[in-house]
Amino acid sequence: MNSITPAKSLSYLDSTPKLSVPRKICHQPNTSQVCNIKSIYKQESRNFSAGLVANRADWQTSCAILASNVVSQQSTGKTYGGNAEIVSINGVHQALDLVPVQQNNNLALPLSITDLSPAPMHGSQLRVAYQGVPGAYSEAAAGKAYPKCVAIPCDQFEVAFQAVQHWIADRAVLPVENSLGGSIHRNYDLLLRHNLHIVGEVQLPVHHCLLALPGVRKEDLNRVISHPQALSQCESTLTKLGLNVAREAVDDTAGAAEFIATHNLRDTAAIASSRAAELYGLQILADGIQDDLSNVTRFVMLAREPIVPRTDRPFKTSIVFAHDEGMSVLFKVLSAFAFRDISLTKIESRPYKNRPIKAVGDANTGAAKRFEYMFYIDFEASMADPRAQKALAEVQEFTSFLRVLGSYPMDMTPWSPSNRGL
Repeated sequence: MNSITPAKSLSYLDSTPKLSVPRKICHQPNTSQVCNIKSIYKQESRNFSAGLVANRADWQTSCAILASNVVSQQSTGKTYGGNAEIVSINGVHQALDLVPVQQNNNLALPLSITDLSPAPMHGSQLRVAYQGVPGAYSEAAAGKAYPKCVAIPCDQFEVAFQAVQHWIADRAVLPVENSLGGSIHRNYDLLLRHNLHIVGEVQLPVHHCLLALPGVRKEDLNRVISHPQALSQCESTLTKLGLNVAREAVDDTAGAAEFIATHNLRDTAAIASSRAAELYGLQILADGIQDDLSNVTRFVMLAREPIVPRTDRPFKTSIVFAHDEGMSVLFKVLSAFAFRDISLTKIESRPYKNRPIKAVGDANTGAAKRFEYMFYIDFEASMADPRAQKALAEVQEFTSFLRVLGSYPMDMTPWSPSNRGL
């Protein structure tokens, strides 16, 4: 796996505690690689020394305040209906105004639009946010997307989005679908709430291992903990191994391994990656325990600015749209792509937030109700391709809302089930 440097996790201050404890085994980034941050508060008064984040403790404080701001935004209950809906969809929120500050020549400079490359590999030493803790599959995806990056773990997807939006991170690498578990709906919803752009994708084969403390045997185990999808993906193999023990779901795979190590649990095993075993000093009781070897997760890379689309390599474009005229419009939208021989790789419907039900029919005879949807579509064409431009121009005629989430190079990296994801 490509070398990456994990950083201290970003987290919510007021969220419900998950299955995690203070890190005993954690790689810290070089502080010279982290951009210092000046925080300007419009509504709340919080004090830094001289108003500058000059050391790691202050940097962590700024991350914590960011997470607290996420909670305060959620508590305001912003709606998606009417005019406020379009503002929210396009990512305009009340938020902290975090401004990069350069104090000396050793500090990393924030990226600008001129730094962005049209290729999926944007360079080295980027600050890349991911959800989870060091050893998570998302960290591996960040390393594949951006070799030698400074990886910044975040305890929730929302924090990873806002870390990029507020310049704490340069990119985010987040999962959007798994070949067995399907779409990660939370991230599709967050794509609408934030004004970030998809600039690339990576596909990562998932290779699960059964991990426990050194010296622990399978017959010593009373339970197995991991992410719910990891547990379901290994259910048959665990039974074949004779592990008829309790299965308990936690927030992420690597977090399960960390929990066992920090609590010295000798009756518990975790399903996680081999890198998690290395980081947290665990032994591998069983390797490659996923029931289906063709287990792949697709991740997207997010940035504050879009990249310039090209036609000299395979590109994919992701859009989201809504309409007010029922399902008949969906046929017209799909026909716009079919007529121009543009292949769709994904179509996903999600209920319209805060307006999921619409009444239809005659008031005299009684009104029926049906769901209102947002539709996410991925298609194989660049926005620089005239076919795609004409198709979207036609789609716009039938839709009440249309947004291009990104036009980006496809991940053409070959993989096979025998390759380890980590």
